[in-house]
Amino acid sequence: MQRILVSACLMGRKVRYDGRAKTSSDAWLAAWREEGRLVPYCPEVEGGLPIPRPAAEIEGGAGGAAVLSGAARVLASDGSDVTAAFVSGARGALAVARSHGVRMAVLKEGSPSCGASSIYDGSFQGRRVPGQGVTTALLEQHGIRVFTEDQLSEAAAYLRTLET
Repeated sequence: MQRILVSACLMGRKVRYDGRAKTSSDAWLAAWREEGRLVPYCPEVEGGLPIPRPAAEIEGGAGGAAVLSGAARVLASDGSDVTAAFVSGARGALAVARSHGVRMAVLKEGSPSCGASSIYDGSFQGRRVPGQGVTTALLEQHGIRVFTEDQLSEAAAYLRTLET
């Protein structure tokens, strides 16, 4: 059975920066959970950040690949540099994915870790820009396809291709 890495906050775990969850009630996630496919993971918590914690954004909206290459940092709203925790959490996500044979993930859109098509621009003004979070960038660099919680039909179709 193909396993799926999933953002822990989407599964109801209170791991977000504000101490809350972003629980998804989508039927696909519910079915995959019932089948035992899901591997919940929060890269920020696993990277060593506390709950709650200051919000964080990638400086200049540069994206996760820039963070991984050392060209950009992840900064918290209090000005602290949390890049190391984000990179550590991303590496942990890749290790967990590999240990479970994961070839796809469903991650929380907009997150500086998990965003797959958009992230915040680094200004802490609520503006989004096209881009990927640090974990998404690392997973995709290693051939793991990432979907957002708004792309679950596409994720289900992709899962079918993996199992045929």
